[in-house]
Amino acid sequence: MENYCKGKNVEEPLERNRIPIPNLPTNFLWMEVRGGSKIRNLLTHALNEFPKVKSVVWTGFGSSVGKAITCAEIMKREYKNSLHQITKLCFRSVEEYWDPLKPELDQIVVKRKLPMVHIFLSQDPLNTEELGYQAPGVFIPYKPLGNGSTNKKPYQNKKKFNKTATREFATMKMQGNKNQNNKADNAASSSSSSNSNNKENR
Repeated sequence: MENYCKGKNVEEPLERNRIPIPNLPTNFLWMEVRGGSKIRNLLTHALNEFPKVKSVVWTGFGSSVGKAITCAEIMKREYKNSLHQITKLCFRSVEEYWDPLKPELDQIVVKRKLPMVHIFLSQDPLNTEELGYQAPGVFIPYKPLGNGSTNKKPYQNKKKFNKTATREFATMKMQGNKNQNNKADNAASSSSSSNSNNKENR
């Protein structure tokens, strides 16, 4: 790609009537979260407008998915987990244009699908049979992937050390230190004796 430079991005337009959540009220607050949006500014506006409409949809795509989820969770906490929730996942199409630096090359169009999340929060009760519904105050526990047979305990595969081998290793180390100390003492005594002999010869 050294012969190309990044061009424009063409994103699929976001429209209120295309939000994949059925039975949305006619008047709801729609918060579109972008990558450069600040959570404090988003929450300040949402918390000020929410009492008027009693429902809000948080939308985030690509790198802003985590930020949209964070805003929704903080808002639920501000209302003491009394809000009904419906969550929907989908994709948003984005076309990236790469312009050639050489005239003999053609323009490249890269089509991508970015993950997108819509989180609908409402003070009024919602359809409990709707896929993605979460009742107020209900927390869905995390379930690790697997065949569901048995959950492995943490550090189960950690190697068990042999206590006897460990003690023997420690003893060997202590003996090695003693030998080194003895060698150092012998060297010091030999050097002192040689110094005394030199003085007598003088």
